[in-house]
Amino acid sequence: MHHVVLERWSRGDSPVHRRDARAKILLTLALLVLLSTAQDHLAAVSLLYFGALVMGLVAARLPVWGALVRAAVVLPFSAVFGLASWLAGEPERALALAAKSYLSALGVLLLVASTRMPDLLRAMESLGAPRFLLIVAQFLYRYLFIISEQAQHMRSAALSRGGFRRAGFRAAAGALGVLFARSYARADNIHRAMLARGFHGHFHMPAAARFGWADGLFLAAAGGGLALLRLAAGRLG
Repeated sequence: MHHVVLERWSRGDSPVHRRDARAKILLTLALLVLLSTAQDHLAAVSLLYFGALVMGLVAARLPVWGALVRAAVVLPFSAVFGLASWLAGEPERALALAAKSYLSALGVLLLVASTRMPDLLRAMESLGAPRFLLIVAQFLYRYLFIISEQAQHMRSAALSRGGFRRAGFRAAAGALGVLFARSYARADNIHRAMLARGFHGHFHMPAAARFGWADGLFLAAAGGGLALLRLAAGRLG
């Protein structure tokens, strides 16, 4: 099976990887709240938080450039609303929307890339996340591997036949349709097999790890650092 990049990153070993998933989730939520409520001196806040997130990527031993590029996937979506604000005569609001969305995506990416998905879902369950949301996330996580595997097989078959070198939009769209059709058929077979084996809408998750003093210290230090950066941005601004 061909693992997606974030799955491979999450299986690394670093001080950030070893911290309890609940501490990292709460820290990410604190970052999102601090970002969303930042109104004044947003340029300074964004710059300081960007530096803090880059330091987090380095501490997690993740490829910084690869993470920065992947976090930019949210920019096309925020650009639509940012353009509307810009045309309405509010360029500051447009830039703030782009900066907040990118930094939020980078923070969530750091969380996912430094935490294995079973541990992340178990931590979300212990923090009181709705079970329906967890089931959707688990199925999405598993079926992403199916789509990735089917795409790799189709790419290998096409390259062996010299395909996709001069393929136009119509050929690419057809290949995409075949990919989702094959992935849907395989996912349906997997679901039927799960039902035949007694699946009742609940995955058995591993037991939650003990929340140790190092995790509490990490949460307090990193959360306090984010708050101090928010205060420092006001003075720099």
